[in-house]
Amino acid sequence: MFKSFYQRLMNHPLLIIVLASVFIIAMSIGGKNLYFRGDYKTFFREDNPHRVAFEDMQDHFNKAETVNFLVVPQSGNVFNEKTLDLIKAITEEGWQTPYSIRVNSVTNFQHTYAQQDDLIVDKLYPDWQSLTPEVIENIEKIALSEPDVVNRLVSRDAQVAVVSITVRLNDGDQTLELAEVAAFVKDLKASILTDYPDHEIYLTGVVMLNDAFLLAANEDASTLVPAMFAAIIIMIGILMRSIYAALATLIIVASTIAATMGFAGWAGFFLSVSTVNVPTMVMTLAVADCVHIIASWFQHIKEGYERKEALQKALSLNAMPVIITSVTTSIGFLTLNFSDVPILADLGNLTALGVMLACVFALTLLPSVLVYLPVKPAPSGETKKTTWLTGMGEWVIANHRRVLPYSLVVFIGAIAFASQNQLNDVAIKYFHKDSAFRQAADYQTEHLSGLATIDFAIYTHEISGVNKPEVLNAILDFTNWLRKQPQVDHVSSISDTYKKLNMNMNYDDDAYYALPQDAELAAQYLLLLEMSLPYGLDLNNQVDVDKSASRISVTLDNLGSKELTEFELAAKAYFNSIAPDLTLTAASPALMFAHIGEANMTSMLKGSLTALVIISVLLIFALKSLKLGCISLVPNLLPAGLGFGIWGIISGEINMALSVVLSMTLGIIVDDTVHFLAKYKKARELGKTSEEAVRYAFATIGQALIVTTSVLTVGFIILSMSSFALNSDMGLLTAIILVSALVIDLLFLPAFLLWLDTEKKSAHS
Repeated sequence: MFKSFYQRLMNHPLLIIVLASVFIIAMSIGGKNLYFRGDYKTFFREDNPHRVAFEDMQDHFNKAETVNFLVVPQSGNVFNEKTLDLIKAITEEGWQTPYSIRVNSVTNFQHTYAQQDDLIVDKLYPDWQSLTPEVIENIEKIALSEPDVVNRLVSRDAQVAVVSITVRLNDGDQTLELAEVAAFVKDLKASILTDYPDHEIYLTGVVMLNDAFLLAANEDASTLVPAMFAAIIIMIGILMRSIYAALATLIIVASTIAATMGFAGWAGFFLSVSTVNVPTMVMTLAVADCVHIIASWFQHIKEGYERKEALQKALSLNAMPVIITSVTTSIGFLTLNFSDVPILADLGNLTALGVMLACVFALTLLPSVLVYLPVKPAPSGETKKTTWLTGMGEWVIANHRRVLPYSLVVFIGAIAFASQNQLNDVAIKYFHKDSAFRQAADYQTEHLSGLATIDFAIYTHEISGVNKPEVLNAILDFTNWLRKQPQVDHVSSISDTYKKLNMNMNYDDDAYYALPQDAELAAQYLLLLEMSLPYGLDLNNQVDVDKSASRISVTLDNLGSKELTEFELAAKAYFNSIAPDLTLTAASPALMFAHIGEANMTSMLKGSLTALVIISVLLIFALKSLKLGCISLVPNLLPAGLGFGIWGIISGEINMALSVVLSMTLGIIVDDTVHFLAKYKKARELGKTSEEAVRYAFATIGQALIVTTSVLTVGFIILSMSSFALNSDMGLLTAIILVSALVIDLLFLPAFLLWLDTEKKSAHS
């Protein structure tokens, strides 16, 4: 079938090139529709229950998307005239931030106190007041005694102050709005530092987290893809010693990427921190198809065939293995649709499409291009390479009974280390330590508080229910429990406000620093305060409009996903034990990331099993041998076990991206196994012994396996250079698994075949 097809194809290479060019151009035009999205919501489906809970809470109370200015004076204490003026300047300018709805700082903190029979509500640093030493001392004393200030707006040691700007963004694509906010606050930071050079300023918060995602995607797009193109040209040129072979491969790679990303644009995909790496992955996988065909072509030319005839034979011999490996690789990537992370599913779908386009182009466009290029095998050097591979094959044949038990020991050890891996997603650790956001986050963690937050919403289900004494007592009890937890850095609770108001309304008598025990009195106190608060500093971040619900915001250490979800469960259990009639919900971006990691791991295990079953069935039919199909399972599964074992030694932490590596690599590593088994099977059908069949496989496919694995490994190592941990970890682990697969296919697989295939001659002979 393939032979007659390629005879016709060789007669019309120009027509194939023209048709392919038209298709590629038409598809690539869609690339103009692509755009970047950097907001963290791209990690979550719209119906994700934790995202829904967070957005419901955002709708019920004020938005909680913030930019935080961390102000650090060289003097070591924020309570001095210059630093307080700086904080005041940021606070005032902060209102100019696009989409801002609230600005909180120590200078505009609403301090309440009694003055005879009146309740006075004013800024801690009023506009009319001069900063004398006495005034500064009073500001410091009040600030460090306020539970809503310490470790939120000022560190306990007074070395760091915070100006927190809350913004209200739309619920859809926030990319442009985020970029606008980030650009403004970065400019404001630069301007302030010009006027106050003896200070440092760090930017943190959810908005800056989103900005960091966007910067990571842009950086990967601008550095990794060009690096991969350069690596391909150099590696193909060196390993195959033919610049024209490298050029032909580059044409296929560029065509595949253009068509794939063009389709993405037509289909409405966007670029994210994950999908920005589709070109790198497609590029890497497309090279493998080209190398197999070109290497086989060179082999037939050296055997004395004319160029076109050699090309036809190479295509006929490799068409089925290339199709099989492309299909299995696509299946592996398509199982990323089991992932709970939409952008990982997008990565899988686009890469699967790219792999199939690469297959079509490699089997049609590549030979048409090769006809017109003066490609020829390198005149020297192959003998040494062939001798080396032949020697390796002879060594495996002679030592196959020793290779198997040693391999078994290695695999058991790897599985033991693989079991040491623990799921642990910490969003700030996604970013390289050299990135501005990571440095700011690390500084905040060390000197103020962690960046992880959880918002607990308490619903009474009745208007003014929050003012009831039993509800206030439950809120206070829960607040006190939260503050006793070692992981907690700060708790913002309405109970502190009620206690302070009760004291103020009793002439600031400390004995009355307690909750009002009358619902009407509590409501009056709160109303009096709300009527005195300025624009943008209302209480809607803590209580809803009809006072039926209250939100407690908890800032914690940068916990891993497991610790964060355990804290959530413990908090819910305690609250339900003290207030079973009230409803408590918990939500936050940190909690969303914590839950998605665990859910994604479970989903991808199902995906991996699905991929394994489908790929196994395909291999049995493709190899036309139940025995070889079953044998192929072993070398296809072992690399992942070995890779995760090595990962357990060097890291031991699994993030959401690594949870998809098993499914992703399962399809890729089938490539080497299929080609080796196909050549082995062909030799057996020609009447060769199992030993001779192994020699034939080493001679015909050994070099191509090394070249393709080298290119694939380099591609994923380049991905591991990403400044974004989800990409770099995925790239490194995949590279480890690919190298493991090559070692297994060249050492374990032939030894395994020799042990199982004891018949000296095949049935055909």
